[in-house]
Amino acid sequence: MDNQNLKAFICVASCGSFSDAAHQLYLTQSAVSKRIAQLEQQVGRQLFDRFGRQVSLTEAGSALLPRAQHILSRCDEALQALEDLSGQASGILRLAISHHLGLHRLPPILKAFTRKYPDVRLDIQFMDSEVAYQRVLEGATEIAVITLALETHKSIIGHRVWHDPLKFICAPDHPLAKLNQPLLTDLAAYPVVLPGLNTYTGRIVQNLFSERNIPLSSSMSTNYLETISTLIAIGLGWSVLPVTLVNDLKIMPVDGVIMARELGYIHHRQRSLSNAAQAFLGTLNGVVQGITPD
Repeated sequence: MDNQNLKAFICVASCGSFSDAAHQLYLTQSAVSKRIAQLEQQVGRQLFDRFGRQVSLTEAGSALLPRAQHILSRCDEALQALEDLSGQASGILRLAISHHLGLHRLPPILKAFTRKYPDVRLDIQFMDSEVAYQRVLEGATEIAVITLALETHKSIIGHRVWHDPLKFICAPDHPLAKLNQPLLTDLAAYPVVLPGLNTYTGRIVQNLFSERNIPLSSSMSTNYLETISTLIAIGLGWSVLPVTLVNDLKIMPVDGVIMARELGYIHHRQRSLSNAAQAFLGTLNGVVQGITPD
């Protein structure tokens, strides 16, 4: 099978759209359609059902997807192994990075890395931590820098880098701001804006209230913490955010409740790290520890 056709197939499956896939692959939509048609002709099956501009995998497409991902992953590993024979950090390094870490933790690390290793081309995708975790599990990404999962898959190795305290917050003019030390039941009386239950951060908060049998009133949710910060600032409810996003919001101390999440990086247990990946992790750990790269 042609690798470029498989890459187009995986991208369309991920985007659910030929036009979005074309944008990501820097191709025309007709070029992407041609590659999918060639692949469908080769396998003798229709891979996508088309509904206007949206597409979804057929049964044959669903069966092919994980195998296509495996094929491309093995090809990438083979090419990288040849690059690594030189002993130098070079080639393509595929990283998956959570939106929050990409904004608030990684800029100085990426700057230091690109300066020290100009022969490495970074292929960075920003996404939810949960999606990044799955990409590493599938072998589509070598390293992910994310909020670490509450439960670790046996095939994933996780390394904690940052301890990230979480704070209850509201707008300074919110009714809850008048309470010196509100109870969880006080918070539950007002609307809350949280990340979805599919996120690690959202589950931390939901678990806290569920364990105490306190129902939450949530009329809206978003996985983007920066958006939550804005919604709270205009008084649409209260939330839980990391300290880096508190800004001018009111922190509400809740007696006996301490919450935090762990941030770090993961990689697959059965995948040997390329020279570029090892160099990146060395840079990450060095910057975090205050060591200036050479």
